[in-house]
Amino acid sequence: MALPLDGIFVLDFSTLLPGPLATLMLAEAGAEVVKVERPAVGEDMRAAGPDWQGESLSYAILNGGKKCIAIDLKSEHAVTQLIPLIERADILVEQFRPGVMERLGLGYDAVRLINSDIIYCSVTGYGQTGPKRMAAGHDMNYVGDSGVLSLSSGPSEQPTIPPALIADVGGGSYPAMINILLALRQRDQTGEGTHLDISMSDNVLSFAFDGFTRGVALGGELKNGEQKLTGASPRYQLYPTSDGRLVAVAAIEQKFWDAFTDLIELEQKLRDDHADPQATTKAIGIILAARPSTEWGPLLEATNCCCTIVRKINEVGDDPHFKARGIFDWSVKGAGGCSVPALPIPIAPQFRRPREASPSVPAVGADNEAFGIKGSEEL
Repeated sequence: MALPLDGIFVLDFSTLLPGPLATLMLAEAGAEVVKVERPAVGEDMRAAGPDWQGESLSYAILNGGKKCIAIDLKSEHAVTQLIPLIERADILVEQFRPGVMERLGLGYDAVRLINSDIIYCSVTGYGQTGPKRMAAGHDMNYVGDSGVLSLSSGPSEQPTIPPALIADVGGGSYPAMINILLALRQRDQTGEGTHLDISMSDNVLSFAFDGFTRGVALGGELKNGEQKLTGASPRYQLYPTSDGRLVAVAAIEQKFWDAFTDLIELEQKLRDDHADPQATTKAIGIILAARPSTEWGPLLEATNCCCTIVRKINEVGDDPHFKARGIFDWSVKGAGGCSVPALPIPIAPQFRRPREASPSVPAVGADNEAFGIKGSEEL
């Protein structure tokens, strides 16, 4: 089975989540990805939980199907040993702070002298330029700096931490993948490589386009929870049920709102949610809290009004819809031979490795000999 990225060779210097998820997608689409890790211990994600067959499941989920070499990048022979791989590489992905790869002799200008048409992708929190380029940060810092977190952070007495790594994945992994594919297409047309500057904090704002239009483009002040989609509208809310589950009400359009309010028999005077939104929200909350999710779920499903019971994450694997879609059909094989479902990724099945080809997780330095990488004691 031919895959879109068959024959593409990737050197992956990245760690943890943003870069490794991007290179995972490249690997799933057929690219040969070689991770460059520290000798003995490997990259930081290898030490992250949960434990699975004596290794990190987090690492396994993100790196199954890749190859791994271990080399001390600070050693005097590191660049010399990597030159054959750089000459062969189509893509290089790195995730260090600006200037680190330059100090190691592996910055874009140095690499371009070895391989002029390489696509060199740098993923950082704040980009290669600007006053904050050297600042330390994690996902919540980038989401906070973009202003997105201020739009819906919960009550001040108990602020809510975002449930997803929006900046790491949406601001880092996906933009890296998109721009790498665009760079490959451009190289097909021009024969030239490029340096991609992927800034996670830059890319987060597209996830809050309404906040951007009102707060940045128009310069308005937007307070926490005061937009229609961040908590101000009864039509777009989370309401508890009597058994402690939540109903996700997203009945924005009038036809869905009418169907929902008919179902719960909301008082007519409260159905005009513009008159007194808080009163409407309170009344809906009382109604939904009077019955368990096991009763509301079938009624809401039958009404088909954009209102659903919020599932627990451990329930998703048994969801009939996801099962029918086959998104958990791919797997990753651990060192002990057991397999777990692979991470669902946004690549169409026809562009992804076959489901039956369950890749294994590379050990630290497993491919050193194959790529001619030697330890300091061997040089």
